[in-house]
Amino acid sequence: MAACAQDENWHAEGDVWTHTKMVCRELPKLDEWSELSSLEQTTLILTALFHDSGKPATTAVDPLSGRLRSPKHSQRSQRIVRNVLRELGCDFATREAVAHLVRFHGRPVYLLDKPDPGHEVVHLSWLVSNKLLGLFAIADNRGRTCIGPNRAEADLELWKVAAIDNDCYDQPFQFVSDHARFLFYRRKLTNLHYQPHDQFSCTVTLMSGLPGSGKDTWVKNHRPDLPVVSLDSIRRELNIEPTENQGAVAQLAKQRCRELLRSGTSFAFNATNLIRQTRSGWIDLFHDYKAKIEIVYLEPSLEAILRQNKNRNATVPQRVIERFAQRLEPPTLTECHSLVLSTS
Repeated sequence: MAACAQDENWHAEGDVWTHTKMVCRELPKLDEWSELSSLEQTTLILTALFHDSGKPATTAVDPLSGRLRSPKHSQRSQRIVRNVLRELGCDFATREAVAHLVRFHGRPVYLLDKPDPGHEVVHLSWLVSNKLLGLFAIADNRGRTCIGPNRAEADLELWKVAAIDNDCYDQPFQFVSDHARFLFYRRKLTNLHYQPHDQFSCTVTLMSGLPGSGKDTWVKNHRPDLPVVSLDSIRRELNIEPTENQGAVAQLAKQRCRELLRSGTSFAFNATNLIRQTRSGWIDLFHDYKAKIEIVYLEPSLEAILRQNKNRNATVPQRVIERFAQRLEPPTLTECHSLVLSTS
């Protein structure tokens, strides 16, 4: 970060590390700082340290304007902080709180650009603390030197106003039902207080976790009566290695899922499902058949996963597991009707 220059119009103070230190110094100066718990203060400090850590990997000169740009640096920063905190043994809840604050740290600045500011604060309330996000945005704004006009701090204060008006400043917005929340995040619900019809045809339990995390065991212990559609089982059935083209595996899995969905049979879908985009494709399928979606995410320690992987019938190379761990995106309640987290 100390070697990464920034656009001087917004960061005349210099490199990314200089800005990072300035933000860290601004946090304790916030009027609300003394009212925060020690955990909230620690969460904000970690957010400050990592919020721009992805800039060295994303910064380049814009060929049209000739100015420095860092597109999608917050996504890269989120991945960095998630992996560093995991390696340091940070608990899951704190790690994910920091990771999501880092990912969305720039959103309050653009609140007034949104067609519905209320929906914006509601949307983020199930991913971050709007209180902490708003406070961080102020410190981030103060921790820089601008040649051009700086963002008006009064505009940033509107984040707090909007969140309080929608009862989601220090808690997630309270939807009328889990299905209302599910439809809102799928952009199929615009009235935040509408009660949608929620008669489901069945329940699909979507498993998520690294290879060796114990997904098969969890299903056997907690959902023993459910039929299971397992990508690993289909690979063995078709004699296809995980490193080979998975088109036939996915096609057969979809066929079997559809058969169960058409009959209204609840079942478990067992695959790694580590990336939100991957999960979304399967959830689309289940939702089309009016299924209730339950996600079960397992994340024991990486040491435990590697140990359990060695005892599997078909072991996965350690380097593959470690690469998956670098890119995983744990599921949230914005993706499903219910979420089971097991991190021990």
